[in-house]
Amino acid sequence: MAKRKSLATQSTPDALIEDLKASLDHAEELLRQAADATGEKAADLRVRALEALDQGREKLRETQADLIEQGRKVVHETDQYVQDNPWKAVGIAGVTGLLLGALLSRR
Repeated sequence: MAKRKSLATQSTPDALIEDLKASLDHAEELLRQAADATGEKAADLRVRALEALDQGREKLRETQADLIEQGRKVVHETDQYVQDNPWKAVGIAGVTGLLLGALLSRR
């Protein structure tokens, strides 16, 4: 689980897409089987499909929470850097502005 968590933080969008595809594929297969089945078996398959969809939703919630936390850390670290090195930050912003201006004026 720890390996998967570190992998997810390294390429969160890719991991999220793969997890969602797997959950949706599983739910779709269960719903197809439920359409062909009758009675108690169909009800069981529908319940399992709903559980697969709920797992996908939970993965989305977890990923959203992880991304929000990572964003907060980046904002905090950036704020701390700017407070510790105000003139460097001004210089970096100025150079970035010049480069963007030069690139945009070429178009």
